[in-house]
Amino acid sequence: MGWYGELLVGFDLETTGTDPGEARIVSAAVVEAVRGVPTRRREWLADPGVPVPPETTAIHGITDERATTHGRPAAEVADEVADALAAHWTRGVPVVAYNATFDLTLLAAELRRHGLAPMGERLGGGEEGPVIDPYAMDRTVDPFREGKRTLEAVCVEYGVVLGRAHDAAEDALAAVRLAVAIAERYGDVASAGAWDLHRGQTDWHAERAEGYRHWLARQSRDPASASVPAPEAAAEPVPKRGYGPDGAVA
Repeated sequence: MGWYGELLVGFDLETTGTDPGEARIVSAAVVEAVRGVPTRRREWLADPGVPVPPETTAIHGITDERATTHGRPAAEVADEVADALAAHWTRGVPVVAYNATFDLTLLAAELRRHGLAPMGERLGGGEEGPVIDPYAMDRTVDPFREGKRTLEAVCVEYGVVLGRAHDAAEDALAAVRLAVAIAERYGDVASAGAWDLHRGQTDWHAERAEGYRHWLARQSRDPASASVPAPEAAAEPVPKRGYGPDGAVA
C-alpha cells in the first residue's frame, strides 16, 4: 500500500478572513491519522490581536470575546503550529490540508508578522513538504464535475463523514479521509509518491492562478491583484490529467 495507508497529518486553520496575507489565525489543528483513523490531535485557540468579524464568527463559531478571553497569543500559536508541521516533515510524514495554499500562505504570513523563524529555517533549509491537497487532487482527476468544491461538498462526493464543518480539528481529519478516499478511487493518485503529488499540485495551483488572472482580465478587472481563488470561486476547469512519476501533472 502507498502513502495513503501510512501516517498522514491533517492540518487546518480557522481565521479572521479570506485574504491569506492579511487574515489572522483564530484556531488551528494538527491531527495524526492512519487510513483516516485519528491517533493524536493537537488544537489551538488564538487571540488574533485584531477583532474577529461577525461574518467569520458565523462560519466557524468563534466569537471575538472567546478568542480574546481564552485564546493564547497569536505568536505562540503560530510558532507551535509551525514547529508541529516541521517536525512531521522532518520525519517525512505528509501534511494534508484542503486548499493547502491558503492555510500555508496564511501561516507563513503570521510567522513574518511576529518575527518568527520561517518554515524553511525550521527545516534546516530543506523543502517544505510533502503537502497533500485533496482540493487540488479532486480538481485534477475530475475537473468537469458540476457543483461546488467546498470541503463539505467534496466530502459528500466521496462518502466522507465530516463532523462539525469549520471546526479546525474536524476539517483537518476530513481532509485526511478525503485524501485516502480519492486515492482509493483513482489508481494514478494511489500509485504516485507523496512528493509526486506535492509537485503536481504546485504546478496545478500555478496554472489555476494564471487561468484565474486571465478570467479577471476578460471581466475588465485587475489581474495584478488576483490571488488563487477560494474553492467555491469561479474559474475555468483544468483539463483532466493525472500525476506522472516525475512529479509533474501529466
